[in-house]
Amino acid sequence: MDTSSLMEQILSKENLNTAYLQVVRNKGAEGVDGMKYTQLKEHLERNGEIIKEQLRRRKYKPQPVRRVEIPKSDGVVRKLGVPTVTDRFVQQAVAQVLTPIYKEQFHDQSYGFRPNRCAQQAIITALDMMNDGNDWIVDIDLEKFFDTVNHDKLMTLIGRTIKDGDVISIIRKFLVSGIMVDDEYKETVIGTPQGGNLSPLLANVMLNELDKEMEQRGLNFVRYADDCIIMVGSEMSAKRVMRNLTKFIEEKLGLKVNMTKSKVDRPSGLKYLGFGFYFDSKAHQYKAKPHAKSVAKFKARMKQLTCRSWGNSLYFICSKKSVKKKWLRWLINRQTWFKS
Repeated sequence: MDTSSLMEQILSKENLNTAYLQVVRNKGAEGVDGMKYTQLKEHLERNGEIIKEQLRRRKYKPQPVRRVEIPKSDGVVRKLGVPTVTDRFVQQAVAQVLTPIYKEQFHDQSYGFRPNRCAQQAIITALDMMNDGNDWIVDIDLEKFFDTVNHDKLMTLIGRTIKDGDVISIIRKFLVSGIMVDDEYKETVIGTPQGGNLSPLLANVMLNELDKEMEQRGLNFVRYADDCIIMVGSEMSAKRVMRNLTKFIEEKLGLKVNMTKSKVDRPSGLKYLGFGFYFDSKAHQYKAKPHAKSVAKFKARMKQLTCRSWGNSLYFICSKKSVKKKWLRWLINRQTWFKS
């Protein structure tokens, strides 16, 4: 496919309209300029042609992302970046054109941030591999993946596929646009902010190199974004794979493996994408169910949402963003997934 003139596809009326609708559908908080997503339509009506011309002439300058820290259950925080709504619009327009191009390159066993793919498919694939005799698991945890992506390595990978200099230029600008932390500007010499519309695609571009390496080694694996597990037939093989892939990830991709969280284990000791695994002795196969920690976290959240002072129906509560769909179905149907 010719990728030397992608900017005009990005700036087409149809693509920009689709990007606008997606950004509004996603809603989201304001960026550093304070503009709400509800103001985007009026802003584009006034400045849309100017933005298009800036992109054509490589004059568009993304604004810094606003740093937001989300507390996690283990006491640490997840650092998210909130781009301005205009930058989200431009990123979405770029991502919509690049995604079909990279779809042909991405591995079948990559499930995160991809259209028509989900975590449940990754779990089912993992179960198939475990039940095919690969019941030793290599669980690799990448330390602060989004914050440690090397820009030069990423841009080199992008340049292998994308030949339009205008598109390469705007991607680089988004990577180095900086962040605002408590009204203080900080440069971003490394990393791709988790929270941008383009970041998920860029993450898969980088980690697709890991997928190709694992495929070349003949390994059984599933990857959902930066969560990757490899299934092998023996403990010795698992330890060898852990050593070799850790070396590849750190030396070739410039990423960091968190050795305190990475491990070699049996399926029963694994927590992956919110699920745990157990061996059904009657069926003589491994099955999956929501992990005990995930269930406890979900119940605590539901208890918080269903306090006596808040008189709303279960279905209204289930519509809230803070309750994940997979847990809704589990709650409403009173059934455990993958047991049948």
